[in-house]
Amino acid sequence: MTRVSTSGNFGVMTSNLMRAQVLQSVAGEQVSSQKNANDLKGYSKNAEVLTAMRSAQAKVAGFLDQTSMVSNRLDVQDTSIGQVGDATQDAREAIANAIAAGSAETLMQSLGGAFGDVIQGLNAKSNGRYVFAGAKSDTQPTTAATMADLTAAPSTASLFQNDQYVTSNRIDDTTSVDTGVLADQLGTGVFNAFKQVQAYVDANGPFTGKLTETQSNFLKGLLPTFDAARTGLTDAQAKNGLNQKRFDTAHTDLKSQADTLSTMVGGITDVDMAEAVTRLESAKLAVQASAQVFASLQNSSLLNVLK
Repeated sequence: MTRVSTSGNFGVMTSNLMRAQVLQSVAGEQVSSQKNANDLKGYSKNAEVLTAMRSAQAKVAGFLDQTSMVSNRLDVQDTSIGQVGDATQDAREAIANAIAAGSAETLMQSLGGAFGDVIQGLNAKSNGRYVFAGAKSDTQPTTAATMADLTAAPSTASLFQNDQYVTSNRIDDTTSVDTGVLADQLGTGVFNAFKQVQAYVDANGPFTGKLTETQSNFLKGLLPTFDAARTGLTDAQAKNGLNQKRFDTAHTDLKSQADTLSTMVGGITDVDMAEAVTRLESAKLAVQASAQVFASLQNSSLLNVLK
């Protein structure tokens, strides 16, 4: 026979009330945070899997940040190599036009402007660092400023301040790509082409007015030199473009991996909001019911009868 007593009933109802309050607190916290738990202990058997996925997420996020940074630098390199190439082509066209017109009236001005664009391209920066300087990214890659500097310097090589370190970046765990481009590799051929013009001017005077046959023949001989320099720059830009494509593709793949991992982690950590809200409402009702029964027990106590 089960014994019924006031103290026993109070104990049962107090226990029920406390249990309902705990359930309400847990459900309320889940609804508020939208997470099943706030630490690994709360995920019990899934803790090891969750830890592994969090580690993978961190690694993918690191590669994503790197690919974004490298892609930005490659974009600057593409624009700058293109600028140097276009300036070289402009110089070549200025020479061809002078030959065709038989006049060098504006030739030197055009060549000077084109050379200035070459210098600007070689000294390009990304995030405050010179992109064609190798490891010496705080040092201006070339000290040349005008065409006169080409013949004043002891050699073309002395005009470049970059070292020979070629930047390499990882696409993923197993693949690294050389992404760096050096100023002397880009500019030596171009400088030598402009240097021939400056050397001729130093020895024979500037090109002005109508071209003589000697001047015209000299300029015709320069066209293949500028063409070769332009071809080298086109090849460098194409290689840089290939790297751009590889890192863009890698970024897309990594983003997909990051989204997949987020979905997998969310499957473990994210609470089912509809279910959690339902549990919260049920817990609230349980608390109210337990409290109401507790109050009723107080009124039906033997003490009240004996008074």
